[in-house]
Amino acid sequence: MSQILFLSGKGGTGKTSLAGAFAYLMPDKILADCDVDAANLHLLFSMSSDDRGSFVGSNEAILDESLCITCGRCVEVCRFHAIHDPIAIDPLLCEGCGACETVCPVDAITLKPRVSGHWIIGSTPVGPIVTAELLPGEEASGKLVTEVKRRAAEVGATRGITHSVIDGSPGIGCPVIASTSGVDLAVLVTEPSLSGMHDLERILAVVRHFGIDAGVVINKWDLSPETAAQIERFSNDQELEVLGRIPYDAGVPEALVEKRHPISDPGSRAGTAMREIVRRVGDRLDLGTDGVSNE
Repeated sequence: MSQILFLSGKGGTGKTSLAGAFAYLMPDKILADCDVDAANLHLLFSMSSDDRGSFVGSNEAILDESLCITCGRCVEVCRFHAIHDPIAIDPLLCEGCGACETVCPVDAITLKPRVSGHWIIGSTPVGPIVTAELLPGEEASGKLVTEVKRRAAEVGATRGITHSVIDGSPGIGCPVIASTSGVDLAVLVTEPSLSGMHDLERILAVVRHFGIDAGVVINKWDLSPETAAQIERFSNDQELEVLGRIPYDAGVPEALVEKRHPISDPGSRAGTAMREIVRRVGDRLDLGTDGVSNE
């Protein structure tokens, strides 16, 4: 199954909106939202939940006070300051590393699995979707992303789906790294600003470190044509293909609020540009006319 991943060095660049255009126009695909800290790809569609389950991504130290002799060894070894004297474990600070369990002389501390989030398999008018919710304060974002991709691959294999549209997390952290596994193309979405240029450099370094083929899209390029041209020069120097430029369009947020995508509006300048980007990526991945629909 071919995988197209949408990334950006920061939030708010239009990454999810562009991924939504691919979701609407590409046939035979499954959607995967790997922005598990704030999944929102499903907000572009009417999604029904078909299956849901808990994700165990870490452990939690549990104290049996009836066995504890208050020797304080657990306090000494806890690097996260999750154990306090008199002996008590703060679950919000516990990382489940197991050091306290190892040094406890009376086995008063044990590690138990902790639910870190939930995965959801759903249906949308444009195809199946796998998304997730990481619980507040949990650190297992990369593991949950891997779970989302694994379940998306399983659903795709079961239904004979050949393409995957993946909405990644902003930034360059663990969920981004986990989402790059097995990807055929990373579409890097940036904006015409100095911070956008800097963030593009960072995310490009990440995907190239993992040997991922990439292209760049400049969103709202006409807000600063000079900076957009600077980004294009940088891309050319880096042999990074500019897949397209999307103009600023005040109708985009209005359409998304109403769960309409700009590509459904023939008069939308942004929608027209997104359609062209979908066609260009389709050619790049040899999808051809069978891989991209213009309806």
